[in-house]
Amino acid sequence: QVQLVESGGGLARSGESLRLSCVAPGSLTSVQTMRWYRDTPGKPRVMVASISARGSTNYADSVRGRYSISRDEIGNTMYLQMDSLKPEDTGLYVCNVVVIGASYWGQGTRVTVSS
Repeated sequence: QVQLVESGGGLARSGESLRLSCVAPGSLTSVQTMRWYRDTPGKPRVMVASISARGSTNYADSVRGRYSISRDEIGNTMYLQMDSLKPEDTGLYVCNVVVIGASYWGQGTRVTVSS
């Protein structure tokens, strides 16, 4: 069973920064796209940012310019730098890793932003 380990969530005030990490097992090969999603009660899951195997990135309109997604050279660790945080950024941030033929999900790391 593939386990993704997320970390970096916590409490922040408006305008502050947090950095999330998602680590996939080293045994996981052919990692394609890696994505961060945000879960908020009563709202649909939102894809916040994604990064392809080639490094192409995509962001939700609400975070573009404030968030930056990256991955390490090996490709099994993904980061989400979140700057200028807003209360509406609050939620459970869940990591998703896509390989050929499968998609894996983490348990999430919680981010709470106060005004």
